[in-house]
Amino acid sequence: MSTAREQPIFSTRAHVFQIDPATKRNWIPASKHALTVSYFYDATRGVYRIISVGGAKAIVNSTITPNMTFTKTSQKFGQWADSRANTVYGLGFASEQHLAQFAEKFQEVKEAARVAREKSQDKTELTNPALSITAQQVLPGPVLGSNGPEEKLFRSQSADLESGTDRERLRKMLSEGSVTEVQWEAEFFSLQDNNSRLVAALHEANASVEQWKQQLAAYQEETETLRHRVAELESQGTQDSSSDNNKEELGQSLEELELLLKAKDEELQLLKSQRCGHWEGEAEERLQELEARNAELEQRLSAAEQSLAESRAQGERSRSELGRLGDILELKIFELSELRQGLAKLLEGN
Repeated sequence: MSTAREQPIFSTRAHVFQIDPATKRNWIPASKHALTVSYFYDATRGVYRIISVGGAKAIVNSTITPNMTFTKTSQKFGQWADSRANTVYGLGFASEQHLAQFAEKFQEVKEAARVAREKSQDKTELTNPALSITAQQVLPGPVLGSNGPEEKLFRSQSADLESGTDRERLRKMLSEGSVTEVQWEAEFFSLQDNNSRLVAALHEANASVEQWKQQLAAYQEETETLRHRVAELESQGTQDSSSDNNKEELGQSLEELELLLKAKDEELQLLKSQRCGHWEGEAEERLQELEARNAELEQRLSAAEQSLAESRAQGERSRSELGRLGDILELKIFELSELRQGLAKLLEGN
């Protein structure tokens, strides 16, 4: 094929088949994958052809004539008979739209081939008027052979009979084609492509499942860590309860010390009021002793108050930490539940 003389006017992709020459019923795939099928036009000769090349071999090389017919045998499969190549070609398309476009182009090209043939015949008659006149002069007279006019008539009838037999044989080839087998073979390659996409999607889903399993294990480990932390805080809370008991005891001791201090103050005031005579020296000593005791009690009271404040602050910090860890634990448990539900749905989908 000369690319300078012939140019493609329409191209599409389809799975190419040829009728089995032995059975005239089954389809034989011309290739394992879809091929480019193109309409070519030879401007020099005014000829249209359908061409499809697989590797270095021409799979389809069919010259379109006005008496050809493209038949849709299913939603995605069509065929036509080529008497010159003595075969039937079949094309399996990826969609109904591609089949409709190819069939529409086939009709257009067939009509263009008919117009081109008529113009070629008219041009031949105009350029060769002597042949036309000779034909008109010869036609009325019988052409005698060795056996006279009967031999010419017999040859004409034999040619018509042979042409009719070829047409009948082609019609039989088309009618005997199994529609179910055509559909299976046309859909087989589409199913292969779909299967490849499904396998890729399945591998991707499995990878996502593995990633989710790793994330789930990490969440479970973190949850166990938080549970241990909560257990430690709960044990500290138990210790805090014992420290609360100690604080209550300190409070009672503090109150007793305050009462004792108050009693001593009263006794001191009494001694000061009764201080006189020989009791003055003894009362002064008693007063100093009471003041020293009073100072000691005040120190003990201050220390107890400070210890009580520290215990309360420690208890508040422990409660705050326990509440924060409890919130984190609830959040992680909720996330873990959502992750398990998502994993269960994914496994059900697979």
